[in-house]
Amino acid sequence: QVQLVESGGGLVQAGGSLRLSCAASGLTFSRAAMGWFRQAPGKEREFVAAISWSVTSTNYADSVKGRFTISRDNAKNMVALQMNSLKLEDTAVYYCAASTKYYGTYDGTETTYYGTEANKYNFWGQGTQVTVSS
Repeated sequence: QVQLVESGGGLVQAGGSLRLSCAASGLTFSRAAMGWFRQAPGKEREFVAAISWSVTSTNYADSVKGRFTISRDNAKNMVALQMNSLKLEDTAVYYCAASTKYYGTYDGTETTYYGTEANKYNFWGQGTQVTVSS
């Protein structure tokens, strides 16, 4: 049984930083692209960042580029999201997701899908709340 467990959420002031972690089990982690999505109250779930099998291939939403960094540790089956310069609009529930189904060559990298479409990620965590205050 695949499990994705997020941690690290909390309350932070605008301009501050948080680091989210996601521990994965029950899957071949090195063959899973990993992503982070978020959902704010009254809004649809949106893509934040993703990383391919290779730690060198990443993908970011324009709204977080230059502020957030996704990374993975295949030895520990973990993916992290370092969030700096947080803004009020970053307030949301953040979800970790794994993509194991759609294998191919993306941006010259052999991996499973690590794009922006949530429906191509087949495993999801329960989410962790991030609240940014003024």
